[in-house]
Amino acid sequence: MAATCVVHPMDVIKNRIQVQQERTSIGKVIGSIYRNEGILKFYSGLSAGLLRQATYTTVRLGIYNQLQEYWTERYTGKPRFGVLALMAATAGAAGAFVGTPAEVALVRMTADGRLPKDQRRNYKNVFNAFTRIAKEEGITTLWRGSVATMGRAVVVNVSQLATYSETKFLIATKLHIPESVGLHFCASMLSGFLTTFNSMPFDVAKTRIQNLKGVGKPPGIIKMLLSISKTEGITALWKGFWPTYCRVGPHTVLTFIINEQITNLYRRYAT
Repeated sequence: MAATCVVHPMDVIKNRIQVQQERTSIGKVIGSIYRNEGILKFYSGLSAGLLRQATYTTVRLGIYNQLQEYWTERYTGKPRFGVLALMAATAGAAGAFVGTPAEVALVRMTADGRLPKDQRRNYKNVFNAFTRIAKEEGITTLWRGSVATMGRAVVVNVSQLATYSETKFLIATKLHIPESVGLHFCASMLSGFLTTFNSMPFDVAKTRIQNLKGVGKPPGIIKMLLSISKTEGITALWKGFWPTYCRVGPHTVLTFIINEQITNLYRRYAT
């Protein structure tokens, strides 16, 4: 949640780019938001972003850390990368399902400003969004795109959590760098780049599905991926890559550094 407060404006920019079919740029989106909506709109949907982290990230990091603790208690030595990947995928899928309602609200609230005024949803906050979505479109709409979100989360968490753990171990052992903020920073920067590249197609498809209006059955993730590729070209699946990396990179760094410090404090004073 602390990391989200820092990088939320990039989430707004990323979602605006991804819901547009026409080509645009970071500069144009930033200029459009600033001129037409005001600087505070860069934090539109912050309540949804914070709730998303309080649900999705709490579950995924909690499960992943507990699985690692379980492994070290039961087996000797560090788990192999394949085991780390399975742990990360499990944690990511569980967290994504829990966090999908906040994700739906976040996408809609951050993308709302680009719609004509008569078509805007104008949710007051994330809880108002939940109430109106359930009332106007049905409660299951809160889990719209959950398969896409869980698919993305599996890719994200394997790329992020497992890669972070493995990279940190390799840097520490091969370069003899002790456990420190510097080590956490280097490992999380590499993890953030791989996470962004691997997850972008799922992220674009998820954003498009969750931004749809109406009560009807939304398209599946494969159908959406194929549709985007056919109508906009394969590169459109990486639309908004740099604003995404500008969000994921610092978010990954801040999340892991803060998580490591809190874990150290917990182990020192609470166990």
